[in-house]
Amino acid sequence: MNLFFFLFSSITVLSCVAVISSRNPVHSVFFLILAFVNSAGIFVLAGAEFLAMILLIVYVGAVAVLFLFVVMMLNIGVDEIKVQAKKYMFSGVLVAFILLLELIFSFSNLDVIYQKSNQDVYKLPNTHEIGNILYTNYFLPFQIAGCILLVAMLGAIILTLRKREGVLRQDISEQVSREKKDSIEIIKIGKK
Repeated sequence: MNLFFFLFSSITVLSCVAVISSRNPVHSVFFLILAFVNSAGIFVLAGAEFLAMILLIVYVGAVAVLFLFVVMMLNIGVDEIKVQAKKYMFSGVLVAFILLLELIFSFSNLDVIYQKSNQDVYKLPNTHEIGNILYTNYFLPFQIAGCILLVAMLGAIILTLRKREGVLRQDISEQVSREKKDSIEIIKIGKK
């Protein structure tokens, strides 16, 4: 198990470094997808299968694919990225140095007293427990959130739905009500 943890975490760190150091934006998105997949593997090792599946479905299935489409449609040149990156180099190094100092200070004081947790919690799978809580304690907010998402989805469909001229569409009632003389044309080929 430790071997898989170190494998997933090292691939995640390397792919995150490749995301920010890759010259091609499309390759950066692919490395980001690799980082998300390996993070989901770490969640599976930690016993959080639900979070792993949500990470794969939401981030890999939606967000990263959206990033990929945007990057491919914008067709950003490498020279433009270099010019923009040089402007923010100092502030990026400063933020990285501050984060490094925070990590050093937070891990230098590790005298934490851990409390024993309830052992009954470990007997239930986390997806069962999440479903139990969502459908008992938070049933009404869960249903309201589902209705809000449904309204948003229908609104997006209605906003993008428009009739265009010249587009061939099927009209079932018109097709069924046709007469034989209107739908079949007999052409004689050969001698008269």
